[in-house]
Amino acid sequence: MSYMFKQLSREWRFMLRQKYLLVLLGCAILISGFSVQSGLNEIEQQQQTIERLTAADEADRIDAQHKHDEIGMLAYYTFHLTYSAPSDLAFAALGERDIYPWKHRIKMLAIEGQIYESDTQNAELTQAGKIDFLFVISALSPLIIILLFHDLFANERNSGRYDLLVTTAKSPWALWGARGAIRFIAIFLCLMLPFYVGAWVSGASLAAIGLVSFYCFIYLAFWALLSVYWGRNASSAPKVASGLIGIWVLFAFITPILGDLTINKFVHSPKGGDIVFAQREAVNDAWDLPKEVTMDAFTATYPEWKDHVAMQSMFEWKWYYAFQQVGDQIAASMSQEYRDAAKKKYQLAGYASLLSPPLLLQRILTHLAETDAVAAFKYEQQVRDFHRELRLFHYPFLFAQGEFDKGELANMPSFEKFIIEQQDDRNTDSTQSTNK
Repeated sequence: MSYMFKQLSREWRFMLRQKYLLVLLGCAILISGFSVQSGLNEIEQQQQTIERLTAADEADRIDAQHKHDEIGMLAYYTFHLTYSAPSDLAFAALGERDIYPWKHRIKMLAIEGQIYESDTQNAELTQAGKIDFLFVISALSPLIIILLFHDLFANERNSGRYDLLVTTAKSPWALWGARGAIRFIAIFLCLMLPFYVGAWVSGASLAAIGLVSFYCFIYLAFWALLSVYWGRNASSAPKVASGLIGIWVLFAFITPILGDLTINKFVHSPKGGDIVFAQREAVNDAWDLPKEVTMDAFTATYPEWKDHVAMQSMFEWKWYYAFQQVGDQIAASMSQEYRDAAKKKYQLAGYASLLSPPLLLQRILTHLAETDAVAAFKYEQQVRDFHRELRLFHYPFLFAQGEFDKGELANMPSFEKFIIEQQDDRNTDSTQSTNK
């Protein structure tokens, strides 16, 4: 043990005398620190946006309730903010929050248009994303690892010290293992220390921090071992570095791009704009159709209101919201096809990630941070479920044609309460399953 400690101490002092290694380590901690700070700023902006919109949404809703007394007008002018709040780990892996929407303001109109009208971002621009900790670890850290380890053997051979070092060392592991361990520990700490600070600031749990540390350790160790293995018999450090950089390009860029192109070639779906167009065309056409056609289509989904669809005038709010519902029904098949294709693409991308360690790490950490496509799908479903709750709240007042008391608005669903109820239901189901 004392001999190994002496070897580690010697290699530590040796590393401190090599200025280019210190520069690399300094660059690593600076880049990691910048990425963590960038992620924290982005998440803080999102949280401030949610707080600002929540206050504005409540004020707007109160204003609409003061101005209008009729239930149809209230439903038309009352918006409801929905959002997906960032997790405590989101600062480290922003994931798909740059691509999928994480906030919507919805009301009683057809939901498909309200969801997919935001599907207009420039896909090429959003792919660039932001520099976060995950980007540094998955894409940039392999380059730093390569620069640290590619010349572990080659420089000693070129300087003529290799044979002397091997002869005088107690064992190859004591020599090269100590040198490699010191470099690996140094780069791991330089990359991870800013993350630990960011995790403390964001309030991430120790379990989450431990999991991120474990996966990052495995990933960095993979690149370190690959670099050592690739250069173990080499005498030319530039050739070793060139080969390793080629592997990095293959894993980090070529494989993900080819995988993405292949998946998009074989998995097709409607565009969000096509779904919006179909839904709005159905809503616009409803003005010219016999009202019985709309009501029949509506009661096919909500048969409990079939005895309350008779019209007493040319326009009634129940008919208006009925053809909003029918517009959703007409676009439903396209919408489901779109969602199924998105989920299939994500699943296939998981298989492609097995051939690309950087992509695999990205999927793992974005899942931990709840910023992946799965989290986006979950949020979209929450929006749909909440919108359905709004409809179920309004339909009795629209179709039963009774007197509407504004006091009933106190029972109107709110997105915050809806999410809490969903979480309580899941916890109850989990407890019951455990008891069984």
